[in-house]
Amino acid sequence: MSRTETDPLGRERAHLAASRAALRAMREDVEALDIRDVTANWVNAAVLERQIEERVKALADLAHTPLFFGRLDYLPTTQEGQRFYIGRRHVHDAHGDPMVIDWRAPVSQPFYRASKRDPQDVRLRRRFGYTGGDLTAYEDEHLTDPAEAETTSRLLQAEIERPRVGPMRDIVATIQPEQDEIVRSGLSGTVCVQGGPGTGKTAVGLHRVAYLLYAHRERLARTGTLVIGPNRSFLRYIEQVLPALGELEVRQATVDDLVGTHVEVRGSDDATAAVVKGDARMAEVLRRAVRSHVTLPTEPVVVVRGSRRWRIPAYEVEEIVRELLARDMRYGAAREALPQRIAHAVLVRMEAAGEAPDDRVQDQVARNAAVKAAVKAIWPPVDPAKLVLRLLSDPGFLAEHAHGVLDEDEQKAILWAKPPRSVKSAKWSPADAVLVDEAADLVARTHSLGHVVLDEAQDLSPMQYRAVGRRCSTGSATVLGDLAQGTTPWATRSWAEALRHLGKPDALVEELTAGFRVPRDVIAYASRLLPHIAPDLAEVRSVRENPGSLEVREVDLERRDAEVVAACARFLDREGSIGLIAADPRLPALEEALREAGVPFLSPGEETTPDVRLTLVPASLAKGLEYDYVVLDEPAAVVAAEPDDRTGLRRLYVALTRAVSGLKVLHATPLPEQLASA
Repeated sequence: MSRTETDPLGRERAHLAASRAALRAMREDVEALDIRDVTANWVNAAVLERQIEERVKALADLAHTPLFFGRLDYLPTTQEGQRFYIGRRHVHDAHGDPMVIDWRAPVSQPFYRASKRDPQDVRLRRRFGYTGGDLTAYEDEHLTDPAEAETTSRLLQAEIERPRVGPMRDIVATIQPEQDEIVRSGLSGTVCVQGGPGTGKTAVGLHRVAYLLYAHRERLARTGTLVIGPNRSFLRYIEQVLPALGELEVRQATVDDLVGTHVEVRGSDDATAAVVKGDARMAEVLRRAVRSHVTLPTEPVVVVRGSRRWRIPAYEVEEIVRELLARDMRYGAAREALPQRIAHAVLVRMEAAGEAPDDRVQDQVARNAAVKAAVKAIWPPVDPAKLVLRLLSDPGFLAEHAHGVLDEDEQKAILWAKPPRSVKSAKWSPADAVLVDEAADLVARTHSLGHVVLDEAQDLSPMQYRAVGRRCSTGSATVLGDLAQGTTPWATRSWAEALRHLGKPDALVEELTAGFRVPRDVIAYASRLLPHIAPDLAEVRSVRENPGSLEVREVDLERRDAEVVAACARFLDREGSIGLIAADPRLPALEEALREAGVPFLSPGEETTPDVRLTLVPASLAKGLEYDYVVLDEPAAVVAAEPDDRTGLRRLYVALTRAVSGLKVLHATPLPEQLASA
């Protein structure tokens, strides 16, 4: 009997080594392509060269990323009794036979969904354990064996609870059945995922993108995909997930990035102004302001061609203008249509006079000086930034177009106290940039992508939802968020309302309630706040038992900073990442205390290293981030730093739920009563 027959782990290691060799051969085959033999010109050569470079990157063998993490052995009566290794990407041998099957392939689906109750023709499911890139263990489930009880996989649990250092990892080896249903939902429909802390909603959204790119690659290659996050720190945190799955072409941006192409954002708004500017009613104010530039004609249009004069009376031009207005076209598109419509009226008269003009004549008439002058007077060009500048600077202009939409106090709230002289000198706020983006879309249609993922969506204003919706008006979206974590004054109150502003009212809303990362004691403690911040939401049910994961301790005010540093130092004795989360005003004091103690630390978004694993996190940037251990400084200060208690308690809920292994809450001042009471 051979060694591999008596050594299953050795056999699996041999298959891993052979798969890595096959992947290396696949990459070398691509690198060996000579583009001179297959391209006819330099343009094709450049395109092919770029495609080859991207393909080589996609075939990279990451040393610490396992090529496969599972195996399916089907029943002899199905799939010809075949055995499939499930991994992050497809690998085949020199004959084209698969050695590793992409996790997104239909044949891989039972790895995530098969159970003892529904084996889905799978006889055996094997999970593999790795240390670094080395295969070190395996675990079998005999799904069709009635004598074997259904148990929780130790390797699966260990992978979920594995300490996290650095950016977010993919969860491709640990996707749960309810998550897999969302991941594999179709491209045509929009899906909204409501999920509490630790339910994996962000990972589900990213893996859905990877799945859609696999299932609809050609279509999405033409139309494009985009991941939208709340801030740059968050995007840096998630940026390695898709490349690890072999997807390199997905753009990542914030909403501010999307709308910031029109004007330079250098200013800010107070909460009152920002709420009004973010209100969906502003769309109607802008629509009125744009259309107000159209002036009904009072003079005829006279076109001279050779010795003939063709006269279109004012009433007929007015009919054309009113018809274009009634069609509610984009302002710019209607402006381009107007000269052609006037030219067509001239051609009708030419034909009635016995001439036989063709399309070239119509184009010539449309470019006639008299027609161009009439169009300029009737339908002048509109600069979106100048329009918004006037709305926010001119009380009379704003009052005219906000009549019946915004009351006087709301109009006063958004008017600039000192109007700027020009678009370039204006200190535009993020909310102003969204208004300019809306105005730009009223003038010319915004380009739509095939699919957009919108994370931490609960914090967007209605106008921001509209801005995102324009980017997927002909495509679909994956909307991710948690209503309990809404911390902006304009945070959405319901997904139905948010999806209506997004332009996707028929989206499917799914709720994830099983928590896989945050320990049970920690999420239970944080959930004391739910009745006060989101009473309609279900409490997350954590599957993680981690006794001793929570400590709440009162400290002496004079020794508070030293106690916080000491708590961080104790966590640094353990494996994993540490986050010190504090109210933004507390950061300078904590920075000084850490430096005096000689404890190095990072800012959010910076990648941890073996030498520096502590990140000092302002509470305002904690959302979406995750650390193995968290020290939370002064919960009452976190609440007090926000404009109102409701927002402050939501911010505190976010801060309390960033830990996946242990949380220490240190306070010298009394805890918020909503948290202190059981």
